[in-house]
Amino acid sequence: MRVDIENPRIKCYKCMRPSSSCICKHTNPKHTETRFIFLMHPKEYHKEKNGTGHMTHLQLKNSEIIVGVDFTDNKRVNEILNDETRSSFLLYPGKENFNLSQRNSEEMNSFLGEKPYIFILDGTWPCARKMLRLSTNLQTIPRVSFDNEIKSKFIIKQQPESLCLSTIESVYTVINLLNEGKMEDCELKDFLNPFEKMLEYQVECIMKPDNYSYRPMKIKKISKKDMYKKSTERNIIFEQVENNNGK
Repeated sequence: MRVDIENPRIKCYKCMRPSSSCICKHTNPKHTETRFIFLMHPKEYHKEKNGTGHMTHLQLKNSEIIVGVDFTDNKRVNEILNDETRSSFLLYPGKENFNLSQRNSEEMNSFLGEKPYIFILDGTWPCARKMLRLSTNLQTIPRVSFDNEIKSKFIIKQQPESLCLSTIESVYTVINLLNEGKMEDCELKDFLNPFEKMLEYQVECIMKPDNYSYRPMKIKKISKKDMYKKSTERNIIFEQVENNNGK
């Protein structure tokens, strides 16, 4: 990785961020039998180069990002869905889903099969809902979920509910459950390391007295993110957009 940690003006060629805020140097890619497909909203892709979807992709060798909003006619998504050798699933909350937290190894193997694809909608919760509403091909595939009993480590970003997790925390939880179900054998000791390093950097920027390049304010204070909403729902390939000439 071409990153000069001594010179903050030098940018990382992967995330194109200054080396001082780059998290790529903290990644340690893991291999999973499950292939994770991150369906990333364009706003998330273009705005959040240190977004948790990006860093999760960097942490997983067997993963890919597909950028778009409506994936109904997306060639790559449909190619995956039509793969008869492997099953596809959508990680999305819901009561009728296959709950990984409540299933044993035999049930997981029977339901997921070998080397499954798991789609993850990466964006804000409103964006994720819109992506699912527009993508008719995703509405019919089986969904998986898990019981979350921990709070997100996010300090800067407000989650919609106390038990909502970021993308990397969600994938970490899923892989842990797949490990327990003998579907995976993936060491996750430092999987959240880039996420934790990003949070450390954000806090450092806010608390540093002479730093006015990051959210300047007279009194720099980190408030507890516990004002949750009352109700909620939640290779790189770009979705092709036709112009007025149909090209």
